[in-house]
Amino acid sequence: MKKILIATSNPGKVKEIKLGLLPFKNQGITLLTLNDVGVEKKPTENGKTFKENSLIKAQFYGNLTGLPTIADDGGLIIPYLNNEPGVKSRRWPGYEASDNELIDYCFLHLRGVTGVDRMAYLVVNLCFFDPKTNKTFFQEEKIKGRIANVPSKKRMAGYPFRTLFIVDKFKKYYDELTEKEHQIINHRLKAIKKLSEKIIKYLLK
Repeated sequence: MKKILIATSNPGKVKEIKLGLLPFKNQGITLLTLNDVGVEKKPTENGKTFKENSLIKAQFYGNLTGLPTIADDGGLIIPYLNNEPGVKSRRWPGYEASDNELIDYCFLHLRGVTGVDRMAYLVVNLCFFDPKTNKTFFQEEKIKGRIANVPSKKRMAGYPFRTLFIVDKFKKYYDELTEKEHQIINHRLKAIKKLSEKIIKYLLK
């Protein structure tokens, strides 16, 4: 029986990735989490891009466990701010910031900025790595939107940038999307479904 490790401790990400990998059940592939394999160590994410960080994580956990591994990295990109915060994420101000601090920090940098200059993207990059062969696959997806002038009233703890992000497709705050709307634009789900096609072909060849 083939096994694949989902290398994230975020329950929401695990749920989304497993949803995108449903076809694996019919292929005799078992999905494991970091809790399942008892791994608590974390790599140093010093990549300059989401792609580099997703590779760092996939290789770290893959080499540690000997299992083919899927890892991800992503965040908010604001072209007007030279693509910040990008990989800085939680440490955008230069330290580990709270949700409210990140929200305030973003608004501070966009004070007086209007129109297309408030355009932004939510980006995710997924990486599959097999430590036995060093085979690697990547898949990146993004959601286009803009930074609002005020945060949404409905906040999701741990996801401060969703509170600021208005999705172009629905003209609504990310936090206020219905479950159906979220499934339509879910960039992680789109990425994992595309990545899964490559993985199945590779594992079952």
